[in-house]
Amino acid sequence: MAGIIDTIKLAGTLVLALPAALAGLEFLLVRGETAVGAVLIGLAIGLVLVQHRLTLPSDVPTAVAKRVVGTVRKDPDDADDR
Repeated sequence: MAGIIDTIKLAGTLVLALPAALAGLEFLLVRGETAVGAVLIGLAIGLVLVQHRLTLPSDVPTAVAKRVVGTVRKDPDDADDR
């Protein structure tokens, strides 16, 4: 499940990607310049994919903390069986 920080990062990326995608659609559909439109749409898609897959050095402590919490945390059902 994505956290609030991941949602904010995605929104920030979409702020940059959506205008490029809309400009690409305009070039592609309205002006008839398929090469420029396809490049802009490809860049917008690439920006979102890179943001989603890329791990920055500042993201490493968060990833480690998520793994540690998932390992240490016990399910409430296991505690009730005792």
